[in-house]
Amino acid sequence: MRAQRIHPAAYGALTEALARIYWFKPDLAKFIRHRADGQPELLAGLDFTDYKIRFAGEFVERLKDGESRYRDLTLSIMLEVAQMTSFPSLKRQENSEKLLAEAHEAVADLKTWTARLQGLLDERAAVEAEQSAAAERDRHRLGFSNRLAELKGEFLRLQAEDNRQKAGREFETLLNGLFGLHDMQPRLAYELEYEQIDGSFTFDTDDYVLEAKWLKEPVEAGRLREFNDKVRSKGKNALGLFVSVNGFTSGAKAVFREGTSFLTMDGTDLFCVLDDRVKLDELLSRKKRHANDTGSCYFPAHLMMGE
Repeated sequence: MRAQRIHPAAYGALTEALARIYWFKPDLAKFIRHRADGQPELLAGLDFTDYKIRFAGEFVERLKDGESRYRDLTLSIMLEVAQMTSFPSLKRQENSEKLLAEAHEAVADLKTWTARLQGLLDERAAVEAEQSAAAERDRHRLGFSNRLAELKGEFLRLQAEDNRQKAGREFETLLNGLFGLHDMQPRLAYELEYEQIDGSFTFDTDDYVLEAKWLKEPVEAGRLREFNDKVRSKGKNALGLFVSVNGFTSGAKAVFREGTSFLTMDGTDLFCVLDDRVKLDELLSRKKRHANDTGSCYFPAHLMMGE
């Protein structure tokens, strides 16, 4: 009889749960530091300012690589997280219902694995059966790159969607998922007294109003003027991001070439991010710097790729 090795899917479930149970990065960092007290090699070089799923994933990967040494610590963390029932930091967020549901789902998934790690395996066939049964779930419990690839697949699916109104609604959800993956605290579409907002997100301490369009033709100047007015009405420090899959007319870009309250992103920019050629946060930083330097709302992603 030999001790059962921790199934790879259990590590994946732990990564997912750690990324979901806390909203703020410092809270998750504190949790990890406290549990790894006495094992400084597990923390060395971890970038706790990176996306939650990345530094949580790297921490869990170190536990996995050193399983023979860290097995007891790993099981202790898994059991602790699997027993969590309350997530105070999530309750304070505007979309708390969705965040709490995701946290409970992730914890429940981890709990199914901790229940299986209590004994010993008798037969190799049982191990193989577990691996086969979990293979499909594993696909949904991987890291940042795999999630990005899933969003890319969703984008390509929406391109072929015959019902363009439906595609437009689902496009907003896709963007929400993309911003969420990058820890930008996105908010889905909401209505104010006199206007509809497609969404909002936070990046680099700034709050952005989001406009998302997937029209047959490029967006014209009139729509950008309306969006500019909308952003300016939110206060002098408000910023905006106008996403148009089919781009913007040359006239529209010319109107906001010397002064703008918003950035623009077209389908080529978006695909570069989804294809992992350009990082979203780096692209937004360059777009914002370009707007500050020149006043122009337009800076295409391909200009970064040759640098």
